[in-house]
Amino acid sequence: MARDTYSQRSLGTLSRRIKESRVLLVGAGGIGCELLKNLLLSGFGEIHIIDLDTIDLSNLNRQFLFRSEHISRPKALVAKDVAQKFNPKATLEAYHANIKDSRFNVDWFGQFKIVFNALDNLDARRHVNRMCLAADVPLIESGTTGFNGQVQVIKKGVTECYDCNSKEVPKSFPVCTIRSTPSQPIHCIVWAKSYLFPELFGISEDETPELDNTEDNDNAEEIANLRREALALKEIRQSMGSPEFAQRVFEKVFTNDIDRLRGTEDMWRTREPPMPLYFEKLQEESADIKPTVSNDDQKVWSVAEDIVVFRDSLDRLSRRLRELQGSSNGDTQPVLAFDKDDVDTLDFVTATANLRATIFGIDSKSKFDTKQMAGNIIPAIATTNAMTAGLCVLQAMKVLNNDYENAKMIFLERSGARAINSDSLKPPNPNCPVCSVAHGRLIFNPDSATVGNLVKDILEAQLGYGEEVSISTEQGILYDLDLEDNLPKKLSEMGIHNETFITVMDEEDQEPRVNLELIASTQKSKTTDEEKTVSLVNVPDIPRKPKKSAPAPEEQTNGHTGAGRKRDAETAGLSNGEDERVKRVANVSVADGEHNGEQNGDGAHPIILDEEPNSGAILIDDD
Repeated sequence: MARDTYSQRSLGTLSRRIKESRVLLVGAGGIGCELLKNLLLSGFGEIHIIDLDTIDLSNLNRQFLFRSEHISRPKALVAKDVAQKFNPKATLEAYHANIKDSRFNVDWFGQFKIVFNALDNLDARRHVNRMCLAADVPLIESGTTGFNGQVQVIKKGVTECYDCNSKEVPKSFPVCTIRSTPSQPIHCIVWAKSYLFPELFGISEDETPELDNTEDNDNAEEIANLRREALALKEIRQSMGSPEFAQRVFEKVFTNDIDRLRGTEDMWRTREPPMPLYFEKLQEESADIKPTVSNDDQKVWSVAEDIVVFRDSLDRLSRRLRELQGSSNGDTQPVLAFDKDDVDTLDFVTATANLRATIFGIDSKSKFDTKQMAGNIIPAIATTNAMTAGLCVLQAMKVLNNDYENAKMIFLERSGARAINSDSLKPPNPNCPVCSVAHGRLIFNPDSATVGNLVKDILEAQLGYGEEVSISTEQGILYDLDLEDNLPKKLSEMGIHNETFITVMDEEDQEPRVNLELIASTQKSKTTDEEKTVSLVNVPDIPRKPKKSAPAPEEQTNGHTGAGRKRDAETAGLSNGEDERVKRVANVSVADGEHNGEQNGDGAHPIILDEEPNSGAILIDDD
């Protein structure tokens, strides 16, 4: 008897559609392992798996496709090899890569019948959501946190998308706490990750949410001080690669800055003042310690071991940045970004956070603990992952039948009379900036096409826009009425290349059109005729924005019933709802699986932040 006999009997013609479908699974972590197994056993004929992460010891308790011999190997590749046994006739393709890589463009997404998300990062989820909308491919979004889970079907023009409802903004840390008066390990980790690391290897972090809280004058003053200190670090950054670079950084942040803090006597009347560290003394104490000490991620390193890892990781990161700068074409300034799954960046943050913790009399953390806290990882439970993955496949069958009327938003809840609850899918939010937009494909000659060509030849002449229009990309605004200097500049000089999303906003007061998203494609032309340097593949239909209506009753806000919104909240970052407890989860973007293309992160407990009334202090609880 053929292995698909029973599925043919129970599913009928749907069984054939399942077998012929090509689907994409983004993430091979907790949900991803379960989902891959389910897809194969359900008869899906071709599955593509993408994940940038490698297998860690902490993954093995619930990511059942992996064994101890697989540690440090790519998740996607191992998942493909191991899962193939569930259905040897199925075609599996694995990519050890970042889902945000340019090669995974709109056309690439368009080859799939369904896309499954098994992500744990808000930014990556938004990216996949946007790409699926642009490619008009159904997306099945899923997530878990602890005992809670959620599955959502997303189809362009039919259901609301992932961004139709606002998501929780990551928790902001008061700058004065991070910079001057840390009292918890998380404060030191945020300082290392979001201040020191970007000041040395990236973009100044005083502009990011974690250090951007200007609700009072005291905090604004701290931000001003932080920026002044950033100038000093930028000067030190110029010596990167020299023998004295590590010493200059160390003495700046662990000696001189601490001496200045001690000089503010009022600050230390009720608490122990920080004690500076001295580079030469620690150098002598660490003379016999090898950099390989960083390989032990479960151990809390001594101060001498911390400075060895500090120097070694600083050297590794400096070499990486200089190599990037050497291969850069000069259009953009290369930077490094923190990634909790990147050994070099994690070593640096762990060592510098521990050195700072020692100065302030705070307990140091192991590299393993730092990874959890820096990644703000929520615990994953194998049973929840398995149930969520099963629900994803059931919803996929409805998608393949084009039965969106019976597809559901499904919630797993530990409390309540029922473990599984559902809500009908809501129509798209007409004001959503992501799915309630028009799409078009723009072809331009990178050697000659200018912003002016786009404005005059396409927007005004071909699409009928007036003067009140703005153009932007992820890098910022390219053009509006107050920014005409860019008109003669080439689109390629403005960072526009293949698969760049260009957003056109109608700024007319009366009946403006919905936003237009143009997906750019480069095509060099042999002609010098400027009129042909930019063109549209087809002229998109750009409807007018709906007129604003009176606010709906509170229990119907955002198209959800009160119960539905409550479930959204209780499933935490699955959809990052507005529940008060969820608001206190710092930078949590759920689901065990891939994250941001820097896939998967797992840990013991989420970091819960609660602000004591009138004190401004942050209390951390691991409940």
